[in-house]
Amino acid sequence: MNATIRRGTARDAEAVADLHAHSWRTAYAGIVPAPALGDGLSAERRELWSLRLSADYGEPANTPELLIAELDGGTVGFAYLVPQPDGRVLLDNLHVRPGRTGGGIGRALLDAARAHVSRRHPGAALYLEVLRDNTRAVTFYERAGGRRTAEQEGVFPGGHVLPEYEYSWPAAGSQSWS
Repeated sequence: MNATIRRGTARDAEAVADLHAHSWRTAYAGIVPAPALGDGLSAERRELWSLRLSADYGEPANTPELLIAELDGGTVGFAYLVPQPDGRVLLDNLHVRPGRTGGGIGRALLDAARAHVSRRHPGAALYLEVLRDNTRAVTFYERAGGRRTAEQEGVFPGGHVLPEYEYSWPAAGSQSWS
């Protein structure tokens, strides 16, 4: 794999937005209604990442963290971690550039996210939400030791409601799934 993982900055907004839109269009085709993946997706992702990466979240403990995977000078993946009021940390996004999946980049990002949570949020569990019908991602998270901890519905652009699962990893050093 040989990708380098680093902390992201506001300068990464455009590259992350473009990768995010491309990943959604590839991974969610046939799962998410086509209008949610249409022409406005790229602009919406650019606005989202520009806002996310320039916002002032106050206390460092409340500030989300962007992790970037780079290979040969380009962004090939990213993960975005968001501390939650319940003490857990949401892995809000984990995307690998289409065509680069299956080579260990996603696992490296997940491992880096878990290590980051362990250091910055001791005792916090990591969790994420994944579309139920995104079987490739579901398989990936299960192979990576994630435990399905909830079933719910997610809302996508345009108000599209789709079933999703929550997967969790306990806090580092924890022996339980409390």
